[in-house]
Amino acid sequence: MPPRRDTLSIDEARRIALAAQGFARTRPQSAVTQRHVRAVFDRLAAVQIDSVNVLVRSQELPLFARLGNHDRSAIPRATKQQTIFEYWGHAAAHLSIDVQPLFRWKMHEAKTGASKHWGLGDFYAANRRFVDNVYRRVAEDGPTTASALSTRTAPKGTWWDWDDAKLALEYLFLTGEVMACGRGNDFARIYDVTERVLPRAVLEAPTPSQHESRRELVLRGARAQGVATLADLADYFRQRTTDIKPIVAELVAAGELKITRVEGWNEQAYRVSGAQVPEQIDTHALLSPFDSLVWFRPRNERLFDFHYRIEIYTPQAKRRFGYYVLPFMMDGSIVARVDLKADRATGCLLVNGVFGERAIDKERVAQRLATELCDMASWLALDTIRVGRRGNLATAVAGAVTVVRR
Repeated sequence: MPPRRDTLSIDEARRIALAAQGFARTRPQSAVTQRHVRAVFDRLAAVQIDSVNVLVRSQELPLFARLGNHDRSAIPRATKQQTIFEYWGHAAAHLSIDVQPLFRWKMHEAKTGASKHWGLGDFYAANRRFVDNVYRRVAEDGPTTASALSTRTAPKGTWWDWDDAKLALEYLFLTGEVMACGRGNDFARIYDVTERVLPRAVLEAPTPSQHESRRELVLRGARAQGVATLADLADYFRQRTTDIKPIVAELVAAGELKITRVEGWNEQAYRVSGAQVPEQIDTHALLSPFDSLVWFRPRNERLFDFHYRIEIYTPQAKRRFGYYVLPFMMDGSIVARVDLKADRATGCLLVNGVFGERAIDKERVAQRLATELCDMASWLALDTIRVGRRGNLATAVAGAVTVVRR
């Protein structure tokens, strides 16, 4: 008998997806603790890391979106407490510590040359003694940065202008022989040998097979999305659809995923068994461009009818919305996009542009967004908010901010 299919309206699919991402509940009313932080990582499984700091580094924003004002040392503290770690999950990401064994097959493939990642395997093949010596330095001398081991004599060029010491450390990081035990003030990784970074229970945990690991990663990605297409499931942990297609079929046969038709979607979808449809979503949040709710652009268009592109690398004259634009989610829809910058020298949150989507209640959106901007300014210890004139919501938001801050 073929698996039973269920059907969801697009509104139901949105509510399931938002609940899976932690937006079906209000933010903590009491002080945010590391227990709250850990719960976010457990739910999302992966929080993407990005170095751009025009507002705040991206990995901090998913916590603010779900928890509100909290101690900004939460991620370094969670790293030190060994509840999260860094690896190439969805791009560079903070991951819940318990998923580390699920990436060992990826580390093994990097070490054996079965996978290519920026040519790091080729670098190791040509510089084995040097890389082994770098590992020995870390093992004997303790935590270090790439700059501390640098052999560079010329000034650094671009962000990706890595010297041999950085290449060696990144190869060792990719293969799992060293890990990041934190980040310095310049955001540079601090490396240490894996045995000193992982908790003993995780270090000694059995290594699953590649199939078992991929299966669990697909399932965790499905739980973090609620309802998803094959492409969505593959993207969450950057797997190939061809690799996970038989695994998805296996999960359907086991009853852990249900084949689902979503209104307006051409692709077949899969719903996590037991995922309930919330009656309503009445939360709001400013979302990082790399938030797991919106990081897969085709999903945004299917799920929210929201076309979104990051314009950081677009020449200024060609940008439609701005340099660092955050989607604003309200009550289950993405209703606006906001170009933000933290001017730390003057203690000001700059709202350079506010652009509402089609068919929204502009006054209501402006009021809710103004509240969120005030909360964000408080979280970032910025004393003032200055709203520019760009965008069809700018005037309304400027007025609403004035009212909220009275």
